[in-house]
Amino acid sequence: MLRLSSGDADFDRKFDALVNARRETDADVSAIVTATIRDVRSRGDVALLELTQRFDGFSLAEQGWQISAEDCAAAFAALEPALRDALELAAERIRAYHAAQLPEDRDYRDAAGVRLGARWSAVDAAGVYVPGGRAAYPSSLLMNVIPAKVAGVERIVMVTPTPNGQVNPTVMAAAHLAGVDEIWRLGGAQAIAALAHGSERIAPVDVITGPGNAFVAEAKRQLYGQVGIDMVAGPSEIVVVADAANDPEWIAADLLSQAEHDPTSQSVLFTDDAVFADAVAAAVTTQLTQLATTKVATESWQTNGAIIVCESLDAAMPLVNRLAAEHVQLAVDDDRAEALFGLIRHAGSVFLGRMTPEAIGDYVAGPNHVLPTGRRARFSSGLSVLDFMKRTSFIALDRGAMKAIGPAAVALAEAEGLPAHAASVKVRL
Repeated sequence: MLRLSSGDADFDRKFDALVNARRETDADVSAIVTATIRDVRSRGDVALLELTQRFDGFSLAEQGWQISAEDCAAAFAALEPALRDALELAAERIRAYHAAQLPEDRDYRDAAGVRLGARWSAVDAAGVYVPGGRAAYPSSLLMNVIPAKVAGVERIVMVTPTPNGQVNPTVMAAAHLAGVDEIWRLGGAQAIAALAHGSERIAPVDVITGPGNAFVAEAKRQLYGQVGIDMVAGPSEIVVVADAANDPEWIAADLLSQAEHDPTSQSVLFTDDAVFADAVAAAVTTQLTQLATTKVATESWQTNGAIIVCESLDAAMPLVNRLAAEHVQLAVDDDRAEALFGLIRHAGSVFLGRMTPEAIGDYVAGPNHVLPTGRRARFSSGLSVLDFMKRTSFIALDRGAMKAIGPAAVALAEAEGLPAHAASVKVRL
């Protein structure tokens, strides 16, 4: 675990290294993914059969390509009541938050008499990738499918790996609750290729969203343009800004909530109190021995974790902005949290106050937990209904409007050496 103080002589160099560190996999997956996409595009279902047998250890031909709606409904009915209630609460809150994101159409006339506007509409089909390897996340399914439903997508196709043919019943239950239309037992880059290009069995989609491993992320990157994507996501990350009035045990738990995701996850604490920093570090060490996920969390904390002591929390904010993290948690009094929030320019999602752990946002708060990682919060946002919609502008002129703005269009077309452009306006003047 990295320990820094802003007063150290070599602080700038070490913090630069933290900001610029690559936590994505070291494996060169690009060539493998390129070959996989080419294989699925050329051989379709045959390639999907072979790749699933090789990587997931079961036969689609023998055990079935799809998970049925009836099986998902049965899985939902069989849930323990408290878990079913929790899923329903999460779905309700996610749906309500995203419904408020729906954009409004525009239709108006400007001063020149030109009718202008824009009409929003959903894509025809969306594909959602739901991991099924290291961990299966029904919460992620809800976060991806419900915004698509709210946007008005008519066909939602889910792909999920089922290693050794095993299906996660809670994921099936969440699929029933969210209203997934098709579920295919496919994973990895081959699943993304099938969604983008289609196969004999699977019709292609227009947008692909959802988290996955390095191969899934690379496949989405390579296929962007053929389809829309949400983002190329990397390892999870959290920045916690905390003062000494916090319970160190709480802050340690917050840091480990992301460390347990993956060995490449990153957890960073900023504080203005060195004694408190020591207490949090000790609490992390103790809690690591008590977690069922201790192996993953320990590797993440020891390899990518950091505690940074600054002269003040205000002084920490420029450093927080440089990290542009997926999650930023401001564990201070509420009024102080508002003030610090005003200083944050780059973050995927911000959690305000001592009683708002990041983990609440992963499940039941309402805003989407699919967020930019790897400093991409500098230029991108979390998943929303807009990722499943597109805007079509429209224009309408009458004779008066053409007379008002047409001559300028002719002048610009002639200046650009495009006489046919100019002529198509001139003939109407």
